[in-house]
Amino acid sequence: MIQPVSTRRRGITRRVALCLTVLNEAASIGELLTSLAAQTRPPDEIVVTDGGSDDGTFDILDHWRAGGHPLTVLRQPGANISAGRNAAIRASTAPIVAVTDAGVRLDPDWLEQLVAPFDDADPPDVSAGFFAADSRSAFELALGATTLPHATDIRPDRFLPSSRSVAFTRDAWARVGGYPEWLDYCEDLVFDLALREHGFRTAWAPDAVVRFRPRPTPRAFYVQYYRYARGDGKADLWRTRHAIRYATYLGAPLMLALARRRSWLLAPLMVAGIGYVRRPYARMRPALAALSPRERTAAMAWVPAIRVIGDVAKMVGYPVGVMWRRRHGAARRIVARDA
Repeated sequence: MIQPVSTRRRGITRRVALCLTVLNEAASIGELLTSLAAQTRPPDEIVVTDGGSDDGTFDILDHWRAGGHPLTVLRQPGANISAGRNAAIRASTAPIVAVTDAGVRLDPDWLEQLVAPFDDADPPDVSAGFFAADSRSAFELALGATTLPHATDIRPDRFLPSSRSVAFTRDAWARVGGYPEWLDYCEDLVFDLALREHGFRTAWAPDAVVRFRPRPTPRAFYVQYYRYARGDGKADLWRTRHAIRYATYLGAPLMLALARRRSWLLAPLMVAGIGYVRRPYARMRPALAALSPRERTAAMAWVPAIRVIGDVAKMVGYPVGVMWRRRHGAARRIVARDA
């Protein structure tokens, strides 16, 4: 059961390690490090695994370490995200582990809010933070509104935290075997499901916010969602959701064809179409006022296109992952598929 977390500031007495993995993040790592240095509750140790960067990322991290920050940098060329995270966690010593990703900007009180539940009289095993889009164009605004929830959308008892913003005890991480190194995408969802399956308790910390930039182009977004869906297929996740998507895209043309003869079918189709885009438009509404008329028009026009691009990417990627699972005989320990 997920417990609500008070937003008041607390002094966290238990040691905390911040662990993450990076690969060719020279363009964005500076923003992360700057926001990390500004934390109201700094981590006691920081361990970063570099998966083989060749763009100067390692040098930036090493320079930051030389400035007196409690940073350890591991070099593991070829390590995927799971292997990099596990290596960083193994190299740390603190009993509480916080995890984030490269390419994000941390709110100043992110770590303070994230680890506050562990100071409670009956502390949880996991603290689920939140994430928000740091959009810099009309397309990115539409993408963030379409693909990311607001905190008010979250049902805490069903929320599976992103590893952009999560903390857990070292014992919980060890008992589920760490992040699944056989999986290249959706690894944090499988890790979350393993924690849930083992009965570990999670606290919901909505004020522990990281901000990240959505993919800047439709192509980059397509590749991202293709990989996510391929990971779903590899991990045998969300069978029902994917089946519904295929059925919808197969059924919609048939409904349109029938509507030519039975015009009353247009009404449910229109209702379905409005429902398809209603929530993204509601999420982006507060930000539209700051845009020019041209940018507002572009952002609103991108929403249905983004829906279709994402769905196509998922429908292409998912069977690729399923075929991979069948070839490799990957066995998951997770029983929940559409939790």
